[in-house]
Amino acid sequence: MTQHRKGLVLDFGGVLTTPLLPAALAFEKRAGLAEGALLTGIYLNPEGVRLTEDLERGALTQTQWNEAAGRLLGVEPDNLMGRVFADLRPQPAVIAAAAAARRAGVRVGILSNTVGLTPWNLYDGYGLDTLYDAVVLSEVHGLRKPEPEIFRLVLRELGLSAGECVFVDDTEHYLPPAAELGFATVHATDPARTVAALEALLGIPLTEPAPEPAPEPAPEPAPDRAIL
Repeated sequence: MTQHRKGLVLDFGGVLTTPLLPAALAFEKRAGLAEGALLTGIYLNPEGVRLTEDLERGALTQTQWNEAAGRLLGVEPDNLMGRVFADLRPQPAVIAAAAAARRAGVRVGILSNTVGLTPWNLYDGYGLDTLYDAVVLSEVHGLRKPEPEIFRLVLRELGLSAGECVFVDDTEHYLPPAAELGFATVHATDPARTVAALEALLGIPLTEPAPEPAPEPAPEPAPDRAIL
């Protein structure tokens, strides 16, 4: 018999939000950068990678990152992180599924590599403190995914073992370290597929059934011409 999981750990950006890449590409266009300049300059350039990892661990403030990344990209640093991800929006299907899981008794946590909390806060408006059972943000703890200790930390916050939990992330290379600890893992590439995978792993429905269409009114009877 399949043993269904009773804990759910969700990444934030790209899982509870719309995908990161289209937002980054839209920023490049607004900033007059060549396509791929942001990804190459920040996420492939060793200096950019170091800056971002330091930011995620809380060793660098968002303002410091803005200044350094602005120099690397040749753009104005003011609120750069907020400008890069200005097009991110909530991902309603996954947010609703997380809420449904929690109503069904599943413990739900957030595990996120942060991008700084000021001057721009990625998490504003998502109700993390009230809608989830545990929230682990990398900069608060000086740890970042894929380090095993940050996965252990969210498990302690949830009071569950890895073998009892599912971990969802849009960054594929964060999944194997979680799987090694015992998590079931889901690569978030499409909201509907993510929700379907979670339904199978948790053993509960996470979507509302579509309402049945209202019956069409019966046609009016034809008038009886004999009495006209």
